[in-house]
Amino acid sequence: MKKLPSIAIIIVLVIIGFGIGWKITKKETPAPTVLNFTECLNAGNIVRESYPRQCQYNSQVFVEDVGNELEKTDLIRIDSPRPNQAVKSPLVITGEARGNWFFEASFPVFLIDWDGRIIAQGIATAKSEWMTTDFVPYEATLTFELEKDIYSNRGTIILQKDNPSGLSEHDDALEIPVLLEN
Repeated sequence: MKKLPSIAIIIVLVIIGFGIGWKITKKETPAPTVLNFTECLNAGNIVRESYPRQCQYNSQVFVEDVGNELEKTDLIRIDSPRPNQAVKSPLVITGEARGNWFFEASFPVFLIDWDGRIIAQGIATAKSEWMTTDFVPYEATLTFELEKDIYSNRGTIILQKDNPSGLSEHDDALEIPVLLEN
């Protein structure tokens, strides 16, 4: 009869020993480092479907970078590509801008890489009468090649208001972040 309690004690001690051994050898997976919207999204956190989208990580809220699109919506709009969309060459850009964004039915367009280098430039042209204060559809096509070992695939499309006067007070631009692909 005394053997049964001693066997139970041995079994309990073995289970406790395995538990302690597992706890000591278990490698903890570190919590992901979240410093921006993309990292928050990739970590599988809650995303609020507002515009721009917002991602919540613990008590922090990270807002998706959409460039200055919201600030310029009454002057110029971009239909394609949308902010943070992957783009490749040839890149067709479409949207609409107020007539005073154009000069002689066009305005300059640039594609810059992560380092701020211009990798493509062209002209957006009005698709209808531009001598108006209303919105006028535009289109531009840019061709580009990426270096094989680029540091980052992030880039920016810049739609620059045409400013034949050269006066800085008339300068303006819409800047849209994109992801560059070969």
